[in-house]
Amino acid sequence: MLTYGDPPWWSTVSGSLEGCFAVSIADKLSPAPREVRLAGAVTALPGLALIVFAILLLVNGQAGPENLLAEVAYYLVLAAGTLACAAGLMMGKTWARSPGVVVALILVGVGWYGAGPSGQPVWGVPLALIGVAVIVLLFRRPSRAWALGMQEGESEEEAAERDGAAGRAARREREERDS
Repeated sequence: MLTYGDPPWWSTVSGSLEGCFAVSIADKLSPAPREVRLAGAVTALPGLALIVFAILLLVNGQAGPENLLAEVAYYLVLAAGTLACAAGLMMGKTWARSPGVVVALILVGVGWYGAGPSGQPVWGVPLALIGVAVIVLLFRRPSRAWALGMQEGESEEEAAERDGAAGRAARREREERDS
């Protein structure tokens, strides 16, 4: 059973192949597994689409002048939040996982509405698929191990207990007892 942070399979081969394989820049810059970085890249797509939508809305100017700027600002704030989640995931920040899941769930809902009641499957189905892809990527085993900070030989339950509320309470009690 491999957990995040285990050495690659080739490092156990006799004759040591260390140094023979180049490490990608992404692996050096981000402590997150590939699944999390890919989820971040996919999460950036709706954020960029929101920026394009805000620009098109501003150029076309369908709403009244007072509503137009408010709508554009609203979509730009949503885009900034979505892009912040995407950047956090790509940089390996664990705080970005939960908002990333929320963005993905919203995409699934918007995609469902677009494909079903709205009668726009051309837009709805891809949006829903993007949301589902991000959810799958963020809940794969390497992503969960990374989010829990699993150590070698530790189960998910042990890692959650160690870093969860019970683990923090036990650590606080030890610190109080030791001081």
